[in-house]
Amino acid sequence: MANATHRTVELNGHSFHYLEWGSADAPTLLFLHGFPEYSAAWSEVAERLADRFRCIAPDQRGFGQSWAPAEVEAYTLRALVGDMVALIDHLGGPVTVVGHDWGAAVAYGLAMFQPELVSQLVIINGVHPAPFQRELADGGAQTSASQYILYLRAEGSEEKLAANDFGGLLKLFSAKMDLSWMTPERQKLYKAEWSRPGRMRGMINWYRASPLKVAKPGVAMTDVPLLSKDRLQVRRPHLLIWGDDDTALLPACIEGLEDYAADLTVRHVADADHWICHQKPDEVAELIASFVEPPSE
Repeated sequence: MANATHRTVELNGHSFHYLEWGSADAPTLLFLHGFPEYSAAWSEVAERLADRFRCIAPDQRGFGQSWAPAEVEAYTLRALVGDMVALIDHLGGPVTVVGHDWGAAVAYGLAMFQPELVSQLVIINGVHPAPFQRELADGGAQTSASQYILYLRAEGSEEKLAANDFGGLLKLFSAKMDLSWMTPERQKLYKAEWSRPGRMRGMINWYRASPLKVAKPGVAMTDVPLLSKDRLQVRRPHLLIWGDDDTALLPACIEGLEDYAADLTVRHVADADHWICHQKPDEVAELIASFVEPPSE
């Protein structure tokens, strides 16, 4: 993890850890990891951007070295976004927000509800809540692919995933996707973060606190509340980077995204799946850089 500085900051009265690369005078990129990762998941991408940008990657609530309350109700989207609002206030905003997986949910929350703190939005294999809820509810392919959410929400799932040296979590991590980037050395680092007291529960509480409804395969839901299209608008330039081989989030999840983001750019990356940031860090970094600072004519 060369060139990264470890920092600790108090946000809303609680301790949070983040990594920082690059000069404090450079434009800031705020990188938000997903499940079951942590701040260092961004190392390969951040190291490639640190000569041009200040790269900040926090351990989000429940993960790594940051605060990890046990209560499910501590993991509402409002609370998770509030953490990052406080971090941006500490760093100085607005910033470009980059989110992957669950980090995309927080990134979208910032862009939709705190747009004054966001200059640009980059999402990498993550989903906007409206198209995602539509697909979760219709009983089709994404519904089937997301049944693991119901398993994770069940009480005690963290103990099952942690058993046998995190065998269940690693199996979930690699389901039908390329995990060749997870070297023994990296796996040791991930396990060290998962082993911190209360972190497995904190991580999984993100799923438990989520209001998203998941149908049974083949059975469409009819009681899903309508989401306000106006309230869920992204009113900032938005780049979506999509690894086309993702089996956790399927292409239908991004259909109709343009209805929620008027200034949308989509870039597909072949031969990459949900773990694109580890598989294609050069390409991801260049797509981010060219979007944030377009080359001059």
